[in-house]
Amino acid sequence: MSEAIRERLRQWHRGWLRRRIPPAQQIRLDHRRIFIIPSKAGAGFLLLLAIMLVGAINYQNSLVYGLTFTLLSLFWVALHHTYRNLAGVQLRATGGRPVFAGEQAPLGLVLSSSRREHQALRLSWPQAGLHTVDVPAGGEQALTLYYPTNHRGWLILERLRVETRFPLGWFQAWSLVDLDWQVLVYPRPVSRPLPRGSAPEGSEHDQDQALVEGVDDFQGLRAYQPGDSRRRLDWRAWSRGQGLHSKIFAEPQQQSLWLDLTSAVGRDLEERLGVMTGWVLALENARRAYGLSLPGQRIEPALGPAHREQCLRALALYGLEPQR
Repeated sequence: MSEAIRERLRQWHRGWLRRRIPPAQQIRLDHRRIFIIPSKAGAGFLLLLAIMLVGAINYQNSLVYGLTFTLLSLFWVALHHTYRNLAGVQLRATGGRPVFAGEQAPLGLVLSSSRREHQALRLSWPQAGLHTVDVPAGGEQALTLYYPTNHRGWLILERLRVETRFPLGWFQAWSLVDLDWQVLVYPRPVSRPLPRGSAPEGSEHDQDQALVEGVDDFQGLRAYQPGDSRRRLDWRAWSRGQGLHSKIFAEPQQQSLWLDLTSAVGRDLEERLGVMTGWVLALENARRAYGLSLPGQRIEPALGPAHREQCLRALALYGLEPQR
């Protein structure tokens, strides 16, 4: 079979699965979403029953007849129990935190059951590890799955395989679900020396040093906020009935640094974005304000977790087509 025919068959199979089991954040397994066939052990057991039946017919042995049909009845009952062990399971994606390319993305998943217990459920991707879990009757089971990442942008996952062979292993029932975790993958950080500070063309930022909260110079008073140190409370103002205030001190902040894509050196765009990612992390650790300049996008200098996430998100999605 040629590679072109195989690719067309794979595309047809993906389209058929998308129509039968559409992507969703929460999926309940029912007869439309569950597939079941005999396992290798079940196929071998059927072959054994066929041989026993031929022997019973040949020798007209009533005892072998009885044993053959009793085992066949057990085989039929195992079919229904294997299906019931998977039917009714509800899967809900609880999201995942952003990671850097090359790391394992943690994906939160909750399995729940409204009626009966489900045992020995196996969850897996082709390139990820296998997880076995039991779901209690009328309860839920939370777990974290890990998926390898290689490229920046929104993480595109293959369908999660949910499988069971309980209770006798003669059948395998499975479903292929597409859960929407929405995990963002940042570029892989690359360590390079920081660039020299410069403002991009059209920037309104001046070169004066800003002041940030510190311990050097007294700047004034502010209303007390929970968590303020007792050493900075203005007890004199409080004793005069003017309310409780905290003293504010400041210290000069280092000149903010602009990170420009044109100043990042690398073999290709991905390495240059990795260099800028390394700069963002280094400046956050150094507690130095920075801005980000990309073609068509500019983020003004700031500092803190929210600013860091904004810059890393811009680097992760730069130049990519919207997928979600």
